[in-house]
Amino acid sequence: DVQLQASGGGLVQAGGSLRLSCAVSGITFDDYAMSWIRQAPGKEREVVSCTSKGDGTTYYAESARGRFTMSSDSSSENTVYLQMNDLKPEDTAVHYCAAGYGIITSSMRLIRAYDYWGQGTQVTVSS
Repeated sequence: DVQLQASGGGLVQAGGSLRLSCAVSGITFDDYAMSWIRQAPGKEREVVSCTSKGDGTTYYAESARGRFTMSSDSSSENTVYLQMNDLKPEDTAVHYCAAGYGIITSSMRLIRAYDYWGQGTQVTVSS
């Protein structure tokens, strides 16, 4: 079975940091584009950051650029991370990790391109 297990969310004050983790199993990690996608209350899901395994391109939403860093570790455990610094109240959302097979770079910002999703982890930033 494919499993994406997200963790690391929590409550933090504005300006603080969190590191989200997503443990991936059941897929060939290097064949999949990985993404962090969030959904704030009353809003549509948006891709925060994603990386294409094909050419290693990493995309950041404008709201995340300069504050968030996405990384992965396939050496021992297939894990994807999202380091979030200088958090703002508008970052409050459920954050999901997602995996998509064979997604080309130009498509990795499309929500519908992802095949597998984790259960989500809540990030709450207080002002």
